[in-house]
Amino acid sequence: MHENRNFSEVAIANCGDFSGSAPTARATFAGGCFWCMEPPYDELEGVISTISGYTGGSKKNPTYEEVSAGTTGHAEAVQITYDPTKISYEKLLDVFWRNIDPLTANAQFCDSGSQYRSAIFYHDETQKKLAEASKKRLQSRFKEPIVTEIVRATEFYSAEDYHQDYYKKNPVRYKIYRYGCGRDQRLQKLWGTENK
Repeated sequence: MHENRNFSEVAIANCGDFSGSAPTARATFAGGCFWCMEPPYDELEGVISTISGYTGGSKKNPTYEEVSAGTTGHAEAVQITYDPTKISYEKLLDVFWRNIDPLTANAQFCDSGSQYRSAIFYHDETQKKLAEASKKRLQSRFKEPIVTEIVRATEFYSAEDYHQDYYKKNPVRYKIYRYGCGRDQRLQKLWGTENK
């Protein structure tokens, strides 16, 4: 197991400040199991990277075991680095909504507990306003209230290496988990073909 590092430290170590490099921005979303939240973003043009991790809690450098026990206040989340000249935050929000169950509090699909809550962690006031507007727009399609939180982003801790790109490293286990959890079945019921 590697030492957990704050995402900002990783970004600074890996990116530096290169003149002429593409502008970057960050988006952070919690949608239950982070293994399932990486793939829909990885396939988008303009997304530079996705990192699975933990955020929204109080414990510094939490481990997977601590977060999954539900004692840290953190949620499993993905932090996305993207080029805002190629993809908009609104598009990232659209992908987020159609890959979660926004009607269930403190759970997503077969995983329950506040560590699996759905949340949008905004990095600035523009992201906050866009997130709130998208939530308001979507509420009209549901009878039940949307319970997804919209909260200010706090420190993000990268998850252990074996969690990163899990769907690529362990495709069979990933597919078995995803199917067994009922994720796609519930998404189909909520969104129909819009979640594709």
